[in-house]
Amino acid sequence: MTIVRSFIYIICLSSTLFGVDKTGTMAAKFLSTNIGSRAVGMGGAFTAVANDGSSMFWNPAGIGFNHLNKFYVNHSSWIADIAFDYFSVSLPIGKNRYLGINITSVTMGDMEVTRYGNEDTGETFSASDHAFGLTYALNLTDRFSIGLNGKLIQEKIANNYANGIALDLGTLFKTPYGFRLGTSISNFGPKMKMTGDDLLVAVDIDESIDGNNESVTGYLSTDKFDLPLILRVGISNDMFIGKTMRVTWALDSNSPNDNKSYVNAGVEIGLMNDLLVLRSGVNSLFLDDRESEVSYGIGIRSPLLKRQDIYINYCFEMLKHLGNTHQISIGISY
Repeated sequence: MTIVRSFIYIICLSSTLFGVDKTGTMAAKFLSTNIGSRAVGMGGAFTAVANDGSSMFWNPAGIGFNHLNKFYVNHSSWIADIAFDYFSVSLPIGKNRYLGINITSVTMGDMEVTRYGNEDTGETFSASDHAFGLTYALNLTDRFSIGLNGKLIQEKIANNYANGIALDLGTLFKTPYGFRLGTSISNFGPKMKMTGDDLLVAVDIDESIDGNNESVTGYLSTDKFDLPLILRVGISNDMFIGKTMRVTWALDSNSPNDNKSYVNAGVEIGLMNDLLVLRSGVNSLFLDDRESEVSYGIGIRSPLLKRQDIYINYCFEMLKHLGNTHQISIGISY
């Protein structure tokens, strides 16, 4: 317990070491939005747990460390009527190797085009974000795993778009003392830049000259923006009460490149050999003006066949100003 307390102290202390304020200056910000009804129900403290279909987002080493053979889909009714969906599938490709595929999709309804002096144009436009990932995890020992997740990214609004690539790297280690340590660095990649037909405009090169061509085609050049890089360090442990009750606690320290560091904490209680699971957590501790407050979740496991189960999880997250969000996921082991 002394060692565990030392790690908890280090995680909490690390959240106050660095302070930056670049909020709202990143490209593809959807890549840092927490995914998974189970993980979000635990307050986003999932780096050292990573044992369901959302593990490729939190820590790609999780699919190997936890031997995941799962189909997983997660839907979030996010803020402003935005639909946030995540799909993944994982399977073994060797004795100690695992492969995963994941898709992140952010969509919303069409919006009306408005222009200065003409708000009723009758035109509409759409916006969406997508990421397509491929994960490879390797168990180096029975206690230590590493994982990589490479992904293609696209942001689109009207006729403009930005494409990019990124890499996630994670590790999971079961210590000799029983608890787990997890680390991950997500969204490491080059800057992204918006381009597209809507950036082509007519330009009068020199308005002081009469008779020149006033309809020269010009291209508006946009800035390049960094991806939302984030470093996570987590610790978790399972405690068993009797033969049918499990209590899992987890703590994560998060260091993003666009904000100050913060801590997530969560707990999960499994009853009747995880046939019913209750969870709760707090997000963004020690972060000034934090939006996320507290989350709650519930899950059930229904056995299908001898080696197959279906998992249904739901979570409710309370936000301070943007309203509450809901997530539901379905996972099938095979």
